Amino acid sequence: MKELAVVLVSGGVDSCVTAGIANKDYELAILHVNYGQRTEQKELDSFNKIAEFYKVKHRLVCDFSWLGGIGGSSLTDLEMDVPVCRGLINQTPTTYVAFRNANLLSAGVSWAEVIGAKKIFIGVVDQDAPGYPDTRPEFIQVFNELIRLGTKPNTHIEVLAPLIDMQKYEVVRLGAELKVPFHLTWSCYKNNEQACGECGSCKRRQNAFELAEIKDTIKYINHR
Repeated sequence: MKELAVVLVSGGVDSCVTAGIANKDYELAILHVNYGQRTEQKELDSFNKIAEFYKVKHRLVCDFSWLGGIGGSSLTDLEMDVPVCRGLINQTPTTYVAFRNANLLSAGVSWAEVIGAKKIFIGVVDQDAPGYPDTRPEFIQVFNELIRLGTKPNTHIEVLAPLIDMQKYEVVRLGAELKVPFHLTWSCYKNNEQACGECGSCKRRQNAFELAEIKDTIKYINHR
């Protein structure tokens, strides 16, 4: 019988590939967070479809609407525009949600401690780090120390970030090898129906699939 592992699944490419990796050695317990993001409906739909694809019995959807209420991000504040991507991210973009990954991981740790899971998988990629500070290896390292200090002595939970040193196109290639359901994933920051093709997340996805030389079945309003 496989051990349980908690996997944070947003519904995007990185988290889906991470679920595919974890599925090889663990029984999945997948966690999703609604936090008032523009594409909350579509991301939740992707999460549920990915859960069905992997026949996951252990599922948890958390309501972090308070995170959206805090504001400060164009992902949650409809009065802010989601920026059109015009190149590499060299500074924190408006799509950054303050300390989001720490909150997501905290929920994962709480659940893991209760259900007896020893591993938590998260699909962060260090390539995103110039714009998103909570995707860096140092962040994961320090968070693991926080878990050690803040949980029961016999808990021994560890966060794993198997994609963290990979380039985005390498993630796509690995996903193809694992036969993950890319067609069920969603990356767009703006739309729930058809991907915009202009936001940073759409552009990173398009670029990754093109470099990996793998066809992306997602339809875009604007495709380069």
